Amino acid sequence: MISVEGLKVEFGIKPLFQDANFVVNARDRIALVGKNGAGKSTLLKILCGEQKPTAGNVAVPADTTIGYLPQVMILQDDTTVREEVRKAFSGNTQMKERIEKMSSELAERTDYDSDDYMALVQRYTEAHERYMMMGADSYEAEIERTLAGLGFVRSDLERPTNEFSGGWRMRIELAKILLRKPDVLLLDEPTNHLDIESIQWLEQFLSQSASAVVLVSHDRAFINNVTNRTLEISCGKIIDYRVKYDEYVKLRAERREQQLRAYENQQKEMADMRAFIDRFRYQATKAVQVQQKVKQLEKIVPIEIDEVDNAAMHLKFPPCLRSGDFPVICDGVGKRYGDHQVFDGVTFTIRRGEKVAFVGKNGEGKSTLVKCIMNEIPYTGSLKIGHNVQIGYFAQNQAQLLDESLTVFQTIDYVAKGDIRLRINDILGAFMFGGEASDKKVKVLSGGERSRLAMIKLLLEPVNLLILDEPTNHLDMPSKDVLKEAIRAFDGTAIIVSHDREFLDGLVTKVYEFGGGKVREHLGGIYDFLRRKNIDSLNQLEGIATDSSPKNLTAGQPAKAETKQETQSQPAFTSSNKALFLEQREHQKKIRRMEKSIKETEDKISQLEERIKELDAILCTPEGASDMTVVTEYTSIKKLIDQETDRWEQLCEELETLQG
Repeated sequence: MISVEGLKVEFGIKPLFQDANFVVNARDRIALVGKNGAGKSTLLKILCGEQKPTAGNVAVPADTTIGYLPQVMILQDDTTVREEVRKAFSGNTQMKERIEKMSSELAERTDYDSDDYMALVQRYTEAHERYMMMGADSYEAEIERTLAGLGFVRSDLERPTNEFSGGWRMRIELAKILLRKPDVLLLDEPTNHLDIESIQWLEQFLSQSASAVVLVSHDRAFINNVTNRTLEISCGKIIDYRVKYDEYVKLRAERREQQLRAYENQQKEMADMRAFIDRFRYQATKAVQVQQKVKQLEKIVPIEIDEVDNAAMHLKFPPCLRSGDFPVICDGVGKRYGDHQVFDGVTFTIRRGEKVAFVGKNGEGKSTLVKCIMNEIPYTGSLKIGHNVQIGYFAQNQAQLLDESLTVFQTIDYVAKGDIRLRINDILGAFMFGGEASDKKVKVLSGGERSRLAMIKLLLEPVNLLILDEPTNHLDMPSKDVLKEAIRAFDGTAIIVSHDREFLDGLVTKVYEFGGGKVREHLGGIYDFLRRKNIDSLNQLEGIATDSSPKNLTAGQPAKAETKQETQSQPAFTSSNKALFLEQREHQKKIRRMEKSIKETEDKISQLEERIKELDAILCTPEGASDMTVVTEYTSIKKLIDQETDRWEQLCEELETLQG
């Protein structure tokens, strides 16, 4: 569908990539990966025709349609949501007008036997059949299904688009692109403005779509669930791996290992040649051999090794003062905008050192409660910030609030105080802004680079309560992993608003679920929470079956009313059930310890089985078969495997009992 030959793109001296050749076939699901600044967004712009390459060709058949969702776009606010999304079917409207015009002409004419009349009949028939195949007038239902899947309710469809935040506006644009049903979908970070529920709806939509998909995303779970092929931009080249992302990571490691071995062998061979040349350069009897070695050395093509981003973020939060035992205490907190009650009766306590997640559909009040904690907006009820609490806040739009006219260095220099100013270059280097990168203007930075720069600003002052609102948007996977480890090692308390399941997994020990105007507490990690809800996604969090059908939109209000009753029937966490809380926490600790023991046993069995394979190979040789030491070791390891297997079975049974 799209053929790329000899593609080269360069900005300045060093090209982003060159000599790129690949084909996007029908129903391909391609993940475009590479470190921030490697050229992923640039490649998408070239594929859709928005940008021209330095050299090479991108061939797209004339009848192939392309839908492109950029990271950032200029939005217009002059219509309702429904009217804006209808623009996706402008081609249907124009075709309908042409069909009606041809129908009127057929009714007026009487030259039924003429060739011209028969040609008109043929054109009318073909156009009408094509119109019916495109869905005819059923697109209204399709609009409602798609918007429902992306988190809108029926009452939203008649609201002006200027009432929605930038994230919801991007959802509207995504809906328009999906409804056009292009032959190729190019999506640049489509999950940045979606909650977990909408991400999982999009996963299902893309999996069932007939379109080819090329996407850039730093959501590991999303990429693995959607794609079946990986294009990597590395070392100025584009390498095609026809596997999912997880398999690509393994293949890439194997490929680099092979390159390293080949590189080391080549370096040794070249060193031997140079040593021979230096040793016998001035001996007449060795002149011929020396010349041969020189020619051989000149012909060797150096082996390149795929670059690994060793300049990864080394996040370390500075030492901070010890806060009180309870940094945040909410008692009956509520927030209302006009007639809309965002949440009410929110009661919970966050202890010092806890890492907690705020999850739920967009619009249920996660960021609103964060603003209440920050005292940025008024609220009802009691919300106490503990003794000696110093808050560090990273907002969703933090990266967009940076001054684009400044350089990276100036951005940090303006906020740094005291001795820290002497270490600005070291800090920037740790965040991959070393050398000339610190002189870049903010306006030329990619989304991920801006997020890293905004994170540096957060780290300049010591805090003991971190509030991170979607911190992983635009961060690449290695950066997310390092940030995750830094938060794990953080001595203070952390509140994380995120839709990234992989990021939250293993990081948080408590989940606060926002929905139906209430906030409910769940002990354990994000996947514990999903398992406890007996679901694989958050589709049923509010008791609403998000089937994405029009009837669900119509029944939205009754479903919410029902959910409210269910929420009220499950009281929020208070001091009165502290004993239950302690019991549940101890129970969760036992489960985690048991899971760790099972994992250790599995690893041990795996290692023993690997050794058995090695011994099998030795015993197949005449020398090995007669070596009693090998035979004894083989028998001993077999016995150990049996013992560890018995232990593993026992541990699994105990875990099932605990979970039951």
